Amino acid sequence: MSETSYPNHTGLEAGATLLRERDHDPAPASQAARRRLTRSVVFHVLVIAVAVVILYPGVWMVMSSFKPSGDIVGNVNLWPETWTLDNYASAFAGIGGVSFWTFVLNSLILAVGSVVGIVLSATVSAYAFARINFPGRGVYFAVMIGTMLLPFHVVIIPQYILFNSMGLVNTFLPLLAPKFLATEAFFVFLMVQFLRGLPRELDEAARIDGCGHWGIFRLVLLPLMRPAVITSSIFAFIWSWNDFLGPLLYLKRPDTYPLPIALRLYVDQTSVSDYGAQMAMAVLALVPVLLFFVVFQRYLVDGVATQGLKG
Repeated sequence: MSETSYPNHTGLEAGATLLRERDHDPAPASQAARRRLTRSVVFHVLVIAVAVVILYPGVWMVMSSFKPSGDIVGNVNLWPETWTLDNYASAFAGIGGVSFWTFVLNSLILAVGSVVGIVLSATVSAYAFARINFPGRGVYFAVMIGTMLLPFHVVIIPQYILFNSMGLVNTFLPLLAPKFLATEAFFVFLMVQFLRGLPRELDEAARIDGCGHWGIFRLVLLPLMRPAVITSSIFAFIWSWNDFLGPLLYLKRPDTYPLPIALRLYVDQTSVSDYGAQMAMAVLALVPVLLFFVVFQRYLVDGVATQGLKG
């Protein structure tokens, strides 16, 4: 019996040797590496192509700000044939007797005021919806979410009539007052979802230490809401900075115009539109938003993800 087992044992060893040789064959590994390299190259080419398509309008705007006005319209060339800084000189000089810095100051007042109002009102309202049990809480929250379905154009006329009857037209109050009244349901919803991810044991521990609702909100939950607060601040700043329709409705004097309205003044202000100055001012208006986003971008993903406690 032992004599018949040797050939079988020898055959098993030979099969194992063949398997080892096949596993160590560099051909399959090199083919897999080539496939991965091909996929990586195709992926990066597609990503670069999409980035070029997305970034081209912005790069064209920046380059057009250095072109003479006559070379902007009807010219899609990216690189200026003639470089000039006159457009930025015209932009800084202002328009209609109002300086460029007045437009910037008006935009900053509206943007910063919107951020402060939204953060204060949305955080308090979110705490009430997420942590306080009161009659009709579910109904009120559903109604608030339902307001997100209403287009802004539906409430334009009644809001304008209300603020006009109060004598607030041609002031910043119609644009800022609603921000302090938690009328932005999106931000309230964002913070409610964040608070629901925080354990209620934190509230109970603070209550044992003698904290009421204000103490729990200010000392315990508000520091943990920093990602959601910063995310809301980014969106509120950008939306307010770029708002065109609201200031167009309520502001009538040029010295109260923000930058989006001031940009429109460069078109058809005379027989020839100053597109060069408009491009220059658009670039200057983009800088604060870009800086604001770059400074706080690392908090953006954390605020949107809302994955509970952060270390």
